[in-house]
Parts: sequence; structure tokens; C-alpha cells
Amino acid sequence: MNREHDGPDEAASVLRIRGLGYRIGDRELLEGLDLDVPAGRSVAVTGPSGSGKSTLLGCALGLVRPGSGSVEIAGSDLVRMRGRALERHRSRSIGVVFQFGELLPELTPVENVALAALLAGTGAAEAYRRAQELLRELKVPYGDTPTGHLSGGERQRTAVARALVNEPKLLLADEPTGALDEKTRDSVADLLFAVPERWGCGLVVVTHDLAVAARADRRLDLHGGRLVEAGATPVVTG
Repeated sequence: MNREHDGPDEAASVLRIRGLGYRIGDRELLEGLDLDVPAGRSVAVTGPSGSGKSTLLGCALGLVRPGSGSVEIAGSDLVRMRGRALERHRSRSIGVVFQFGELLPELTPVENVALAALLAGTGAAEAYRRAQELLRELKVPYGDTPTGHLSGGERQRTAVARALVNEPKLLLADEPTGALDEKTRDSVADLLFAVPERWGCGLVVVTHDLAVAARADRRLDLHGGRLVEAGATPVVTG
């Protein structure tokens, strides 16, 4: 599972968004938004509640269909895909870490991680081998203890392992440290931002925590439906 490489290829964008538009009622939530995330690099997206961060993630997952634009992941445009083809590409190319892990508490960490591989069509023996290897690398105990009995940090590390088990090209994280105390937050953030270089994928983290966002290779703010470099004054048009 360890896919360390010599360094990121700046030309190889695993996520390429162009002209993304999404309207709710008379409000243009996303307006001509562009974003590139190369393999081996991380991007943090910040912005106030209601600015469209969750909608942007939904579009990157193929769960929200934009009104305009394209969302290419590993060279395929999710906007043009439907049904099983979309589901298959999502499971093979994208990993997701949610704020509260979204794990099944009654299952062990190995079972939670292996389940994601099984759902993607991996054989049982290989799914469990990958799960154990990842949990060992990420320092998560993977015996018979139900996941619900683990600490918050261990659960999030399990969630990261689950997101990586199918060797995705892109890892998306939605407020991944929002439910953690400061010490555990730092530990999970250290892990997350080491992932792109170590596993060769792109990483997009949506967060309200500026200390977490500052760890990314690039930090962007979502303002007026568009992404601007952190600290830059957004251009107001109209």
C-alpha cells in the first residue's frame, strides 16, 4: 500500500474543475469556479458557513450535479457520468474522510476498512490484507475491539485507512478534525497532510480551522462563488 514516490508531478492534475456553476434559487452559490489539484499535493479550502464548501465537495464526489462546468477526476468528467459508471469511478478514484468518521461502530477497524474494498469489488483475502497493512502503517489497533470503543483520534485514523484502501487518486476530507481536541487534531492533521507525498494522491481538505488549513501546500478561500488565494482580496463583479 505504501506508494512513496520521487515527488509530485506538477502537470498531473488528479482533480481538474473548470467553470463550475451551481445555483440555489436566485443565488449563485458557485460561479465559474476553477480548481486544479496535482498528484502529491494538498489544497485546503476555507470560508464561512453557507459559502458553498460542502456543495463544492459534493460536486467533486459526483453527488451534486452542477448547473455548468466540468469536474474531472483521474481524467474522467463526473458531470458526464451516470449510474453504475459513476459509482464505479467514484469507488476506485476517490477516498473520503468525514468529520465524524461515518464508520460502523459495531465493526472492528479491520472490518470497516475492508468493507470499503469489498464494496469496490476486491476479493475478501486481498481486502483484509490491505486493511491490516494500512491500519498497521497508521498505528491503529486492529484486534477484536469494536471501532466504537476506540478514541476519537484512532477512529479518524481508521477513517483515513478506509479512504485509502482502494488506492484513490484523490482524497477528500470534510472538516476531518472538527470533532477532535487540539492534541488529537494535530496528530490527525499530521497524518492527513503526509498522505499526498506518501501515497501519491491529491488531497482537498475543507475546514474552518485555519491552523489545519495552514498545513496545506495551497490554501484557498471560497468567496462569492469563486476560489481565491488565502489572504487575497476577492474581486467583486457585477
